[in-house]
Amino acid sequence: MSSEQPNQSASRPPGAWEELRALWQQTPNTGLFLGLFVAWVALFHFLGNSTLGYVNTPSVFGWWWWVYTRVAQDFSGTISFSDFLEVFKTDEAHAWFIPFVVVSLLWWRRDELIAMPKKVWWPALGVLIAALLLHALGYMVQQVRLSLVAFFLGIFGFTGLLWGPTWMRLALFPFALFAFCVPLGPMTEAVTFPLRILATKITAGVCQMLLGINVLQNGTQLFDAGGSYQYDVAPACSGIRSLTAILAFGVIYGYVTFTKTPRRLAMMLVAFPLAVAGNVFRLTLIVTAAEAFGQGAGNYVHDNFWFSLVPYVPSIGGMLFLGWLLREDRGAKKTETPVLLRGAEQKS
Repeated sequence: MSSEQPNQSASRPPGAWEELRALWQQTPNTGLFLGLFVAWVALFHFLGNSTLGYVNTPSVFGWWWWVYTRVAQDFSGTISFSDFLEVFKTDEAHAWFIPFVVVSLLWWRRDELIAMPKKVWWPALGVLIAALLLHALGYMVQQVRLSLVAFFLGIFGFTGLLWGPTWMRLALFPFALFAFCVPLGPMTEAVTFPLRILATKITAGVCQMLLGINVLQNGTQLFDAGGSYQYDVAPACSGIRSLTAILAFGVIYGYVTFTKTPRRLAMMLVAFPLAVAGNVFRLTLIVTAAEAFGQGAGNYVHDNFWFSLVPYVPSIGGMLFLGWLLREDRGAKKTETPVLLRGAEQKS
């Protein structure tokens, strides 16, 4: 009497390496993809930056590295490990993690990537040509940021050319996150100043009409009539950091939760009012503490690390609540309920 041993290798779920190999084997034009990718990277490495006055490199990647690490560089341009940690304290430190997030999101949809139809789709050539023209414009007018956008747009274009419209639809939202890799620098003032004014006005209105605190507003300043406390909503307090984080969270949450584009766009758009609401909540806490216990208490709320996380609570909570309202199984449950009721009535 013989007993057969179960084939454990057959029952064992495939590992990450097996899934990656299956994805690679079932994807056409992989050799052409590697060739185009290497050529694209070489173009932006050797002819990516025409602005050599700030950093002497023709590479758009060298320029990107200089922009994000210059806060930790000394006069010789060297960076120590301890100083490099300062890089992650800047308002745009999220750029270091975006490529890993994009890869993770695409891996999240790996089953769809394996199963989707893949074919050469010539209309995507227009995206690649647009990327080349954008890079040429950025190179001529010495705007490296345009070239950096063109780099990501070009990858999206030639992968769509090789793998078709289904790939472009699936990869659109993850690739949109690469926008957070583009350093804004001085251009953030065009965003932070209106945010500062808006947050200051709303905070003053909330304090006056809802809390009965006679706080006065002058531009980006909040103070009381007696002069016991005064705060200036600085650029760092404009909410740009929380806005960036909430917007990125909205893109990621919408992508992993929904399959329909309108719902994903809704999660992106709601990030703006939610980020403002979260910043107003934090500013209101600062003013309330100062009103009750003086300037020192308000400063404590302003400087405390845990209170700095306050804007994310209503923002992320509101986004999760909206995601619950928009979840795609709500419609299915509503349509199934009457059918079950009718079946119960017939049996009775």
